[in-house]
Amino acid sequence: MYNLRKATLIALALTTSVATAQTHKPAAAYNNADFTIKAASITYDNTLDMLIFEMQVEGAAGRTVPKDVGSMNGAPVLAYVFPTTLKPTDVGFSATDGIVALGLTSHPDMDDTPLWDENNDGIFDNDGVVWHPHWVVLTKDNRVPGGLSVKEFKKEDKAVTLPKTAPGVPMYFDSPGYNVVTRGKAIRMGVPAYRVNNRKDFNFDAVSCYMEMSMGADHASHEPSAAKPTLGVYAVYTVLSGKLTLPYTVKK
Repeated sequence: MYNLRKATLIALALTTSVATAQTHKPAAAYNNADFTIKAASITYDNTLDMLIFEMQVEGAAGRTVPKDVGSMNGAPVLAYVFPTTLKPTDVGFSATDGIVALGLTSHPDMDDTPLWDENNDGIFDNDGVVWHPHWVVLTKDNRVPGGLSVKEFKKEDKAVTLPKTAPGVPMYFDSPGYNVVTRGKAIRMGVPAYRVNNRKDFNFDAVSCYMEMSMGADHASHEPSAAKPTLGVYAVYTVLSGKLTLPYTVKK
């Protein structure tokens, strides 16, 4: 069951982060109508046994992508995110605390989908800028202005299970390979129901945000003592519900 205390903590972090979007210089450069979410839905299609995730924005969905900085350290990531009440085990992770979210992301400085060739050019490590999905577990993190990061673990922790499609970094982070389609004001993606443990009864919200990678020398062991998380939220542009209450349900 969704932990209301976790929801409250993350809601507080995101409320602060919306203001940060106006002041964090890299994030402010991308704060435009393409990330102003106006509506969102997850619809179950029983013909295909698939969940259709969709966001509608004020501008053009997916039109704005980050500019590369030439390094994974400080690399910008733009994302449309569906925080959910799914359990980590529903999407292939081992049990852990945190909020399971599906992020649709673009980041030109890295390619973290080694199994997939999103731009279909025969090269599998050059298309990070193409919008693509990640399942992540988010956790509260005071080291970044947005107050959230993708949960990490020690490389040597053999108790942690990741999906077979995960790119192999010590984070609760998967690259499932679902096709993302941007068309006009909408960004959409289909997820086979079996890939979420056949769950059709969960709640969700919709968030647009700016994230950054940090790959400094203190990340060798992925310890919480590192100055910054490997992948953190630095600013939030929109929370559709206003306070991340996850009020929306799957349409059937």
